[in-house]
Amino acid sequence: MSNPWVIDNLNILLRLLLSMLMGGLIGWERERSNHAAGLRTHILVCLGSTLIMLLSIYGFADFVDEVNVRIDPARLATAVITGIGFLGAGTILFTGKSITGLTTAASIWVVGAIGLAIGAGFYFASIVSTLLILLNLIVFNKLEQRYIRGSKLHLITIHAANAPGLLDGLSAMLKDEGFIIKKLIVNERSAVPYGEIQPAVLGVEISIQVLTDRNFDPVELTKQVRDIGGVTMVTAE
Repeated sequence: MSNPWVIDNLNILLRLLLSMLMGGLIGWERERSNHAAGLRTHILVCLGSTLIMLLSIYGFADFVDEVNVRIDPARLATAVITGIGFLGAGTILFTGKSITGLTTAASIWVVGAIGLAIGAGFYFASIVSTLLILLNLIVFNKLEQRYIRGSKLHLITIHAANAPGLLDGLSAMLKDEGFIIKKLIVNERSAVPYGEIQPAVLGVEISIQVLTDRNFDPVELTKQVRDIGGVTMVTAE
């Protein structure tokens, strides 16, 4: 292309298809890992970014030779990055014990950057960036889980009868299993047996946040907590 302000339809099609492929590869990994923003979201973000970059560079070519008109190809790209920041924020969740979705938010942001690069014609940089992102999401994730596993918070919720020594038994069991109790909340609760006309049974609801650097097996932990007398319900996550 001799004129930097003009692009033919074939190149437009190639750039849009390439952005769909690059965004789809990263979105496929997120979809396979069961994250909120998956295949279609990443494809749409990448395609949209490419289209806006094409519009920013070539959409106003007719005004290049106009007097007192200055064309800035990057003017819409900055707005794309800002807008994608709000979209990525929607994937970040605070569950009460930890923050999740940061990696997916970052992947949406970088997919937008890839789309902008493809729209500007930076094919090599876009393809290499996509491969490096996949390396980070797939390979480095496995290495991190296997060799750089840090301590993680887990939430345990227990419904039980208000029996003497309940908290002491729970505390001793968790310490024996290598858990560190970071937060403990005890609320009184009353429950009426379903379908029966009986006085409410007084009990407690215990929420415990524990920290551990070991493999967390919720099934095994639930079995051990149920062995403590008076426990009627356990959830572990």
